[in-house]
Amino acid sequence: MAENNNDLLKGLFIGGLIGIALGVLFAPKSGKETREDIARKTSDVLDKAKEEYEKAAEKAKLIYEASLNDLKEFNARTKEKAGELGNKVSELTQHGVETIQSNKNRLQKAIDAGMDAYKEETGKEKV
Repeated sequence: MAENNNDLLKGLFIGGLIGIALGVLFAPKSGKETREDIARKTSDVLDKAKEEYEKAAEKAKLIYEASLNDLKEFNARTKEKAGELGNKVSELTQHGVETIQSNKNRLQKAIDAGMDAYKEETGKEKV
């Protein structure tokens, strides 16, 4: 962006100088009048360059501020989503722990029932 502004200013300045030089070469005026014209036109070119520079600087400032605001909003949304994701991970972890515990309890009951059935069967054979 700054490079484009510099190119614009260089173009305005060079174009202004070329215009002044051509004006001097083809002006049917006296030396004093020509110098006054050159001074006036040079001042006009510099004023125009300053005006364009100020416009470009203002535009750059607005773009910078908009980008900064977008970045702040993105940061806030990212933090919010990270918090939501953390909560979801906690929920899933808790659900996983509960599922494992439930399955462990069912497995233990199945093992206990199998042991009881085995003991009952082995006890009948001795009688």
